[in-house]
Amino acid sequence: MKRFVSIVEALSRLCGLMSMLLIAASTLVVSQMVFMRYFLGASTVWQTEFVVYAMIASTFIGAPYVLLLKGHVSVDLLPTLLGGTGKRLLDVLAASLSLAFCALLGWSGWHFFYEAMSKGWTTDTVWALPLWIPLLPLPLGVGILCLQYIAEIYKNWTAAEESPA
Repeated sequence: MKRFVSIVEALSRLCGLMSMLLIAASTLVVSQMVFMRYFLGASTVWQTEFVVYAMIASTFIGAPYVLLLKGHVSVDLLPTLLGGTGKRLLDVLAASLSLAFCALLGWSGWHFFYEAMSKGWTTDTVWALPLWIPLLPLPLGVGILCLQYIAEIYKNWTAAEESPA
């Protein structure tokens, strides 16, 4: 199981890198769009749509990395007051509930992604991007987030078992 945790953590770090690259690409495309529109007077077709989808993809794909760094918003008044084993058990409970929610979200996202891909849906814009491309980050990112939650549950559970009572 420790090997699983290390693989998932490496995958989450890769997701963080991909998220960073998507944000960087969005920044470059916005800069290019501003140059094209205001300095060259040319129209832009795909840039706005790309930036919106890239930023959303960055959010979903970056979520496992944020969880790895414990960067998600949390209220820790009660766990801090309990301390020790109580805190770890509450962490396991919270992670388990989050895992259930993310699994449901990932399953729904996968269903929507598959439907868009199998039916050949495209966006209703001039670019007409195949819709499965912007829909893929939801099941992908949330699926890896589920794996990271499983790793976090394992780490908290084993820490609770290893600590003296």
